[in-house]
Amino acid sequence: MILVNTDYISGKEFKMLGLVKGSTIQSKHIGKDIAQSFKTLVGGELKGYNDMMNEARALATKRMVAEAESLGADAVVNIRYASSAIMQGAAEVIAYGTAVCFVEK
Repeated sequence: MILVNTDYISGKEFKMLGLVKGSTIQSKHIGKDIAQSFKTLVGGELKGYNDMMNEARALATKRMVAEAESLGADAVVNIRYASSAIMQGAAEVIAYGTAVCFVEK
């Protein structure tokens, strides 16, 4: 499965199958949430939240790919990510793009 954030793939012609998406809502456990709260007092990277968002993006991407595969797609083009805070310490991440299948020239 080819995943790109452009609306083309060099050397490939394809037909569009439709919009595919994957999403998740992730949070960290209370201990890490408290630790990250203290980190905001002194500044710096919030590694716990960074890890949480990386995990969420990976899971959303995996779910998007699964939806594309169910349509028989060879690739997903024009991939985008969006996120929003649901509550303190929890975020929704969505990955979306256009599923395509390659056509012979």
